[in-house]
Amino acid sequence: MPKVQVQLNEFNRAILSRCPNINTLYRMVPFLTNGHVETILCSRLRKGPVLDPYKRRIMQMPDGGSVALDFEDLDSSQDLPSDAPVVILLPGLTGGSHDSYVKHMVLSCRSSGLRAIVFNSRGTSDGPVTSPQFYSASYTGDLRAVVKEVQGIYPDSVLMAAGWSLGANILVRYLGEEGEKTPISAAISMCNPFNLVTCDENFKLGFNRVYDKNLANGLRRIYKSHEHLFEALEDKGNYQLELAANSKTIRDFDDAITRVSFGWPSVDAYYAGSSSSLSIPQVAVPLLCVQAEDDPIAVEPAIPYEALAQNPNCTLVTTPGGGHLGWAAGNEGPFGGPWTDGVTTEWLNSVLLELYRQGRLPAKHAQPGTPARVGGRQGASRPEEEPSNGAARDLTAAR
Repeated sequence: MPKVQVQLNEFNRAILSRCPNINTLYRMVPFLTNGHVETILCSRLRKGPVLDPYKRRIMQMPDGGSVALDFEDLDSSQDLPSDAPVVILLPGLTGGSHDSYVKHMVLSCRSSGLRAIVFNSRGTSDGPVTSPQFYSASYTGDLRAVVKEVQGIYPDSVLMAAGWSLGANILVRYLGEEGEKTPISAAISMCNPFNLVTCDENFKLGFNRVYDKNLANGLRRIYKSHEHLFEALEDKGNYQLELAANSKTIRDFDDAITRVSFGWPSVDAYYAGSSSSLSIPQVAVPLLCVQAEDDPIAVEPAIPYEALAQNPNCTLVTTPGGGHLGWAAGNEGPFGGPWTDGVTTEWLNSVLLELYRQGRLPAKHAQPGTPARVGGRQGASRPEEEPSNGAARDLTAAR
């Protein structure tokens, strides 16, 4: 059974009562009970669903940089209503709309009445790099601009967001910075590294060096395609361009480029100050965090259990297996859609329904005598709920 840590107030209890995937047995695939094996095999063997080509929108940022937003380009018979809730997706480090786990989530959102928009960070998924700046675990400016842009495109839609790995770290930092001001109504964080110092130390151990090297290769490829932008700088300051071009670890690249671009005095200061665990107390909207206990990259010791337990807006779900971006135990497993697809979309729809019931969301185009549409669901009667003292508890212990 997944472990669930949440404050059992009326709001959270109602949400979880409509989330059967969280409340049923997590069935690990027999040959994928090792986090390393699940991470590698899912990365290599998971097949993405067949989607129509994305419609791409390039956004220009104030510093001259660019990010790419990818939408499903559907005909009118398949498309969702113009006011359907929107989920902004933030892939992991070097990831993007081309990745199988992202494509599965796009399809899962559509099947659940939610419109997915993929936010590809600078240079990822063949997006353009038009300034000598990439992205970082600490920088939320691009996400803030994307949220504003999506608000303008879909002014009648409720906005939500979901991120994986580095994308999850950026999302949680943004939520902490914005607090109650954020236009995001609910959010999902998956395989979040949370404490970057802890995860950096973990990369130095044993087989984990393989992940470090592969991720560094991805960063190096993006850099080399746009190396001329950095070489053209009149004042190269503390940039270490030779180290960037030959980085063997994420730490090498972050020391050479990332921490310099974003004004950190050292790579250690960058990791310590950019960890999203620091932002958890300020999160003011419903946030579901899903972590695998055997994740070899976003390691279990980095999870901020106490901070999450103290914030009534946060729900933490941990699974005994799943690796990093694996979660092969889903209905489409082992190499179809991950287990998290069903978990996250049902949770988002449940949150939307509860927010609407409490008068915190407007009804959308409801006709007299018919239930208002909220996400992919229709209005339903309120479930029976037990009184709660609001204390943080592990729900699995209560079963």
